Formats: sequence, structure tokens, C-alpha cells
Amino acid sequence: MKKLCVLGSGGWGIALAVHSYMQGFETVLWSPFQAEVDSLSANRESEKLLKGVKIPEEIEITTSLEAVEGSYITIIATPSFAVRETAARLKNIDCGIVVNVAKGFEKGSMKLLSEVISEELPEKSLVILSGPSHAEEVARHVPTTVVAASEDAKAAHNVQEALIGDTFRIYTVNDVIGVEIGGALKNVIAVCAGIANGLGVGDNTRAALITRGLAEIARLGVKMGAEKATFMGLSGLGDLIVTCMSEHSRNNRFGNLVGRGTEVKAALETVGTVEGYYAVEIAVKLAEKYSVDIPIIQECYNILYNGDPADKAIRNLMNRPGRPEEEQIW
Repeated sequence: MKKLCVLGSGGWGIALAVHSYMQGFETVLWSPFQAEVDSLSANRESEKLLKGVKIPEEIEITTSLEAVEGSYITIIATPSFAVRETAARLKNIDCGIVVNVAKGFEKGSMKLLSEVISEELPEKSLVILSGPSHAEEVARHVPTTVVAASEDAKAAHNVQEALIGDTFRIYTVNDVIGVEIGGALKNVIAVCAGIANGLGVGDNTRAALITRGLAEIARLGVKMGAEKATFMGLSGLGDLIVTCMSEHSRNNRFGNLVGRGTEVKAALETVGTVEGYYAVEIAVKLAEKYSVDIPIIQECYNILYNGDPADKAIRNLMNRPGRPEEEQIW
């Protein structure tokens, strides 16, 4: 029996561990926090994140990285800020194919997470798993479809073959940059959608945010080296729709609180890790670096970091000069 290890015991990590076990793997779930390991081992459930989803007794839950040794696949399922530290822990371990499911950029360097992992683990095959895949639904076997992106076609195929199942379908793609940018920036647009919901706007506004938000994501992504078609796929449009529309999305819930008048700091404390909050600052800097116009994302930044009123942002966007919808890359 092949071994698969999941590093990170949040909702997504638990969901992938349960799914991997169901696929026939000897499964290990790792966390750096002893209290978290003790709680999950005793209860075999995360009541806060995935209430009612039982972790099979056969899944080893541990703080020891020795358990990772000899894995066929090792999945990094930590928040984006912990990806480099987690990858660095694997340097001298036989961990097989490394799969990253975290979405975002590294703060400070503004690097894609694939770049971060490759710097720490240059000899390892790396696959990015992304798409519309809320942990709450994957863990409950709701039919879900994602992509496995890698410059190593064999590694992507091996991950596809290992994890594809009755309720979890995987396509392969080689555009790592596009898949990662789609996964990181959809969180920002989801915050915007939440803000709009908090303001009480209608379906027309939400549809406009998703559509024009996707145009901004693609515009920046193509300038950074991605393929345009990727943004119309699962890791682009698909992930954007589910994150903007779902009650499971922390980015959406956070934005909703802000739109209702909750202070940003208090909203963050209420929701927890909100990747879109961190990604929007980096997105604005990248847009400046690559000379790309991203008005929706810029207004989101102004609300979250400059304290601009949310309703002012909508007025600003609606009163921009007219322009053709068909733009250079769209």
C-alpha cells in the first residue's frame, strides 16, 4: 500500500486526508501543533471546521515528520504564509511528489507559491492542485472537479491517477502560472463579492463583479506569463464562481462583514485566515510592476487598507470612462 501524507490539518487538509484514505492510501495527517493533533486524535473530527466528518482511525495524525518518509505523494495544505517553512521541513525527507493546494502569494517576495516551493525543494516534482473545491463538500463526497498543474507532465498524471475517484475528478494542465494566479486572485474578487452582498446589492452587481473581476485576473495573469485560456477553466472561472457565490467561502464572509460596516480588523478576527486580504496588497503591487489596470482589485485594496467607504468604491467603478468590453487579451 502506497503512503500519502497531508501537511496541514485545517479543513482542506482533513478533507484530502479522508479522500486519500478512501482511495486506498496509507494516510498520514500532519500538524506542527501538538494540541491540534491531540484533539483530532481523541475526537477524530474537527467540530469547528468539518463538523460531522469523521477521520478514520486508520489515518495517523502526528506532529512527527518522520511519518512522511517514503511517501508516494506529500500534499502541502497549510495557509500561504506557512508554505515556505513547511516545504523547507521536507528538504532531507523522501516525500515523493509534492502537491501544493495552498492559494496565494508569499508576502514580501510577492512570489507564486510554486516558486517558493521550488526554491526550497528544487529536486522535487511539484504539482499544483486547484479549482472549485470547498473542503466542506469534498469531505462529504460532493462531486468536485479540479486541475493538476505541473511542468512535469508525468507527475501531474500520477497525481491525477492517484486521487481521481467517483466524486473527485481531476484534469491535467501545464500552465502552472495561470492556475496559481487564478487561485490567488479569485480570493480578492470573492472579498469584493462579499462586500457587495453586505451592501445589499443585487444579482446584476454580483454578475458584473465576477465577469469584470475575471477580466482583471486574466489581464494581470497574461502579463505575468500565463495562458489566456487557463482563466476560462476550472482554476479560473470555476474557482471564481464558487468562491464568490458560496457560504463556505471565508473571503466572501469576511467581505460581507466589511460591507455591513464591521471594521476590517474585527472582521478578520471573526472569520480567521482570509487569503484575499493578504493577496490584494500583493496584487496591487504586481499590477504596478507590470503596468496593468485592475480597478476592482484597486478599490478592494482602498477599502481594506485605506479605509475607503465600500459604497464609494461602487460609485467609482460605475463612473469610470466608457470603454470597449473587448480588450487586448479578452
